[in-house]
This record gives sequence, C-alpha cells and structure tokens, in this order.
Amino acid sequence: MTLRQYRISLPGVRQTDEQADEAFREQCRRQMARPLALRIKYGFNRVYKPVLDDAPWRVFKTMSEYRAWCEANLPEYLGFKRAK
Repeated sequence: MTLRQYRISLPGVRQTDEQADEAFREQCRRQMARPLALRIKYGFNRVYKPVLDDAPWRVFKTMSEYRAWCEANLPEYLGFKRAK
C-alpha cells in the first residue's frame, strides 16, 4: 500500500479511506442521537477575530465608509476585503 491510501486521523493511527469514511459516518450517527439543544451548544466555535472583536460596536454613515474601513483595518484572511 502507498501512503496515499491512508488518512491519518489520530497521531500514530492510520486508516484506509474506507475506514475513515465509516468512522465519519459513525460520528455523524452519534451526533444526531444527541438532543437538539446539545447539538446547537457544541456545534458552534467562538473564534477571536482581530480588530472586529476589539470594539463592542461601530457605526458607519454609508456602506462606502464601511468598505473603506474594512480595506484599511481588517486582515485579508477574514474575507471582508473586495475580491481582486
């Protein structure tokens, strides 16, 4: 077997694509068995977004002011900049 036939899921544990797919399906079954409130509670991940999370709110008079602020202040990886 070549390395392309394996997926690595845990350190030191190798799985074939079929095993990884079945493990994923089993994980989905377990998650769907949870009550809806728990699925919602654990289904979201709060991630700090630089600059955006540093102030409780911001107000802009026009959309062009907002877009200019985004261009000048936000990192590109957040996705608020205009497409090139």
